[in-house]
Amino acid sequence: MITAITKEKNKIRSSILELQSELVAWRRQLHKHPELAFKELQTAEFIVSKLQQWGIDYEANIAQTGIVATINSPISGPVLGIRCDMDALPIQEENEVSYRSCNHGIMHACGHDGHTAIALGTAYYLSQHRGEFKGTVKIIFQPAEEGPGGAKPMIAAGVLENPKVEAIIGLHLWNNLPVGTVGVRSGPLMAAVETFNCTIFGKGGHGAIPQQTIDSVLVSAQIVNTLQTIISRNIDPLESAVLTVGELHAGSGLNIIADTAKMRGTVRYFNPNLRDYFPTRMREIIGGICQSHGAKFELEYTHLYPPVINDFVMAELVKSVALEVVETPLGIVPECQTMGGEDMSFFLQEIPGCYFFLGSANKEKKLDFPHHHPRFNFDESVLSMGVEIFVRCVEKFGN
Repeated sequence: MITAITKEKNKIRSSILELQSELVAWRRQLHKHPELAFKELQTAEFIVSKLQQWGIDYEANIAQTGIVATINSPISGPVLGIRCDMDALPIQEENEVSYRSCNHGIMHACGHDGHTAIALGTAYYLSQHRGEFKGTVKIIFQPAEEGPGGAKPMIAAGVLENPKVEAIIGLHLWNNLPVGTVGVRSGPLMAAVETFNCTIFGKGGHGAIPQQTIDSVLVSAQIVNTLQTIISRNIDPLESAVLTVGELHAGSGLNIIADTAKMRGTVRYFNPNLRDYFPTRMREIIGGICQSHGAKFELEYTHLYPPVINDFVMAELVKSVALEVVETPLGIVPECQTMGGEDMSFFLQEIPGCYFFLGSANKEKKLDFPHHHPRFNFDESVLSMGVEIFVRCVEKFGN
């Protein structure tokens, strides 16, 4: 039976608020000891120690460092998954805080330490209140979200089976929104992430005798400009897409025409139907420009993460819960989207689910630096709010 407090609006229940100091302590412990993709050994050990302490069933060493905790209610019902990521970034922290990273050049600069603390808080609360929800909850602690991606190998290892997960939810602390807000929508939330590496092969020579050469820099410059016409002239203006050439390297001297040039970049889009269009059109453009100059090229195109696309029913569930927790309906941001990517998308390709943003910025406290910034930090009061939203989703999903 669900307790009355779960039905109250605009309130985080006292039993979760009492966890706030623990949530902060867990988050800060994780923040002090960040680890990169598939190297989250100390992080996993910390999570396992808590699960053992609380008597929660778990399986560890999945996809190297991943963990799945399983919490059963005595009341039969559906199986809901909750996913969090736990890896850090190769960034040197600049925050002057007591819990500053102890690992040189590694930092939790995207909030994954907060995600893990929220998931732990949710696991603890549910384990202590098994009679207040129905069915089973599987909490997935996933490595390597920042790349190369831990979701896909965890799925391949069977984390959505035995028992079979029927739907899944997850959150991302989001410094693009103020604390006390929730960004949730059905359909596309985050973009596909794809990368390309292109090498242009020309013919080098003296900068004063260009007629003897095939200038790879000139060819590359035309390619960089023309690739932007894919967005401006080939993609429907009502679609959202980005093509960025982030690196261009060529040449070794001011009077030397470079024989090769290398460029790297990324492509982002929401519409899954565009998946094969970009590499095809890029090859046409690059090939045409190279042919006109007598140059050759090699293009490596990689599909990393598909777009994050939320299920309508699950998004409505999260939205209804968020309306009960945030201060006013104005705290719900339904059109919150980003061209950033997330491998939560692989889970959402397998089963219905919802990924949402939990506003975590506090400008007054100077906790509003963007994600992946060396001074990224967030308002820790959001941790108990995240637990409350997850718990209410579990309670509603079972009814």
